[in-house]
Amino acid sequence: MLLYLFLAVYFCILVTVFIYASHRYYMVYLYYKNKKNKPVPQGKMESLPRITIQLPIYNEMYVTRRLLNAACDVDYPKELMDIQVLDDSTDETKDVARKCVEELSGKGFDISYIHRENRVGFKGGALQNGLKTAKGAFIAVFDADFIPQRDIFKKTIDFFVDKKVGMVQTRWSYLNRKYSFLTKIQAIMLDGHFVIEHTARNWSGRFFNFNGTAGIWRKEAIETAGGWEHDTLTEDLDLSYRSQLKGWKFVYLKDELSPSEIPVEINGFKSQQNRWAKGSIQTAKKLLPQILKSDLPLKVKVEAFFHLTNNISYFLMLVLSVLIYPSMVARINIGWFRMVVADVPFLLVATVGISFFYIASQKEAYKDWKSRLLYLPMLMSLGIGLSVNNSKAVLEALFNRETEFKRTPKYSIEKKKDRWHGKKYKGEINMLVIVELLLGIYFTFNIYFAFINKIYISIPFLMMFQVGYFYVAFLSIFQVIIGGSASNRIVRLFSSKRNTEDVIAA
Repeated sequence: MLLYLFLAVYFCILVTVFIYASHRYYMVYLYYKNKKNKPVPQGKMESLPRITIQLPIYNEMYVTRRLLNAACDVDYPKELMDIQVLDDSTDETKDVARKCVEELSGKGFDISYIHRENRVGFKGGALQNGLKTAKGAFIAVFDADFIPQRDIFKKTIDFFVDKKVGMVQTRWSYLNRKYSFLTKIQAIMLDGHFVIEHTARNWSGRFFNFNGTAGIWRKEAIETAGGWEHDTLTEDLDLSYRSQLKGWKFVYLKDELSPSEIPVEINGFKSQQNRWAKGSIQTAKKLLPQILKSDLPLKVKVEAFFHLTNNISYFLMLVLSVLIYPSMVARINIGWFRMVVADVPFLLVATVGISFFYIASQKEAYKDWKSRLLYLPMLMSLGIGLSVNNSKAVLEALFNRETEFKRTPKYSIEKKKDRWHGKKYKGEINMLVIVELLLGIYFTFNIYFAFINKIYISIPFLMMFQVGYFYVAFLSIFQVIIGGSASNRIVRLFSSKRNTEDVIAA
């Protein structure tokens, strides 16, 4: 009886993971079905409006000057543009930002330095505070790790001819995509979101979200939705849904790119993923009841549910990981062939679905997309390896545990020769790395168990879990202990086209 109860729990979790993974198929379907629905402006602005550029920063000493200079270099009339440097910094960034603001102000730019003595509301609080003195009818937001494109306003402002349009979002591109093995995988992960998901949702008439940066808001759309709130860690996702619930239309421009800097250090990357995972579940708890009770079309409600709750799959994946060994024991007790026939198709379809999703994103965005396919197995392993980190975030959100908004460290890394070792703002390692290591060891045992019991068909799946947990754990430790220089050298050994020469040089 107990065995069958365990199997029921195992298959319930497996089916739920399968459903979330299979949703990727639907995203690709929606993308291709609506690919021709590319948004176009309804006309041109009769006269250019005033735009406020908000630049929220917090301890960003290495990228602040780059950000401010790029903001002032935007091709838009000076007299119609004011720039707010929303600085909550507690370190040398304050001096860098003030000096840069003084220099740019002396060149005729309407740029102001706004410093808060506390971080109430974190980024959302800073944006809301800046909104009080914003002069523009439109608000552009750029995080510190972005470089505003010179022509971004020319490519976006005419969409606001439609008085119902509340926000226009551009697609992220990556300054340091080729920096390391880790950044290459991250770029593909983000492409899935920005190339396929955003396009599929927006161009098919479903809700999608402002990504916190590289987008332009109608100020009225922010205000009528209640402004920036800070009861979640994803204030951008929260405001996006509240604004669309008020009837505002959003526009996504897949082909307009805004360069950004991807985290080069895995502990910083894990912190970012933790924040996004926790914030999305917080937003789901906050807004899903309102969405489901609304008179929105069913297709919008269903997609909102999958969008906002998707990070639950990390927790389910972690539980599934723990149950792997008992499931294999069950295979032996009740006949492993019967069990394999039952669960392998679920795992296979889910794995193929995720691969199909990311392949589509690369094919749609890059001419050399075939060369990127080699990274897909490791991408899936990295997703599994993140399940411990992101499960903690999901549980914290579900049980209302409040945590600080932890920024992602930025080092102004654009080229392979750039280095982040020796700089401030290292990502923090925590005790979860021990759990990741133990899971790696656990799956090493599972592989051995599967081999001696001739459950060979399970071994490729088990290896994907093993590699994922070990990669995340060892890289987390290695980059803290050894430092950036050695870490990046070794990571690049696995991604360089000249592997043999690199190994010899090392």
